[in-house]
Amino acid sequence: MFVKAFAAAFSLCLAACTAVPLSEPESAGPLAEPSPPAVVKGHEMQMAFLGACERWDEWAKPAPPFQLMGNSWYVGTCGISSVLITGEDGHILIDSGVPEAAPLVLANIAALGFDAKDIRYILMSHEHFDHVGAHAALKEATGAQIVASQKAKPVLETGVIAADDPQADAGHPDMTPVKVDLVVEDGEVLSLGQLQVTAHATPGHSPGALSWTWWSCSLPSEPPVCNRFAYIDSLSAVSADDYRFTDHPEMVRAFRTSIDKVRLLQCDYLVTPHPSAGSMLDLMSGEYGLFLHKGCGFYGERLSQRLDERLAKETAK
Repeated sequence: MFVKAFAAAFSLCLAACTAVPLSEPESAGPLAEPSPPAVVKGHEMQMAFLGACERWDEWAKPAPPFQLMGNSWYVGTCGISSVLITGEDGHILIDSGVPEAAPLVLANIAALGFDAKDIRYILMSHEHFDHVGAHAALKEATGAQIVASQKAKPVLETGVIAADDPQADAGHPDMTPVKVDLVVEDGEVLSLGQLQVTAHATPGHSPGALSWTWWSCSLPSEPPVCNRFAYIDSLSAVSADDYRFTDHPEMVRAFRTSIDKVRLLQCDYLVTPHPSAGSMLDLMSGEYGLFLHKGCGFYGERLSQRLDERLAKETAK
């Protein structure tokens, strides 16, 4: 499956793999040892994940880490994603998972041969305990800077879900507060050496939700390929039992705008905060593996259909 993926993407590699080096955070020091193995058995790693995890699995269930492609790695649990993007000047982590996942994520990073203290930034998808609940613990363990949207900032810093969140009355537990070091706006690029990750405001599932895009390039031991990655937020119309999206037209508009934005994103690999939302396990066992030979437009269409179904259900009551 990987031969087809590499062949289809080869023409993209040269321009993307020559990003101009930019400055790193002031707190960054020399990277620690050890380094990842010279030869990465990506397919075997993914098969180990398939063997350990099921679709829509438990949020705190340990999962073996694996290479998504190139310098992008899955280090989360069976049911909640956490992605590590590695670089010569430090690493970036997207999402941390539930509070109980902190030691699991750290162990997965170590199992891949990376030192968690080389993480410079910890990013978020949306400000719910199942995706940022371990932020405080991971910040303490790594010394990384916490990056969030303006609307998510007070949630992370108080540990309490926002009052205008559709799930505000759904019984979410409070989180350990964590200081937000950097607020990003829609379209802002976060740079770390040759790594460049773009923030996309995608509110809907939560008021402060973000999605992220970047280029991931092959390791020195692999054929020279770069691919477009998208970490797209849940954008599912989930809420407290008595919440009606039809009573909140501003939230419906936010959903529509975010979904339209997702439709326009160009990506060869898709990761979602809940792996099964983006059909990760199904793709792994398919002909092309995780490489999306037709792009990620299908995900926007799926999100739109499910929102329409939710609104129709509310209207029918």
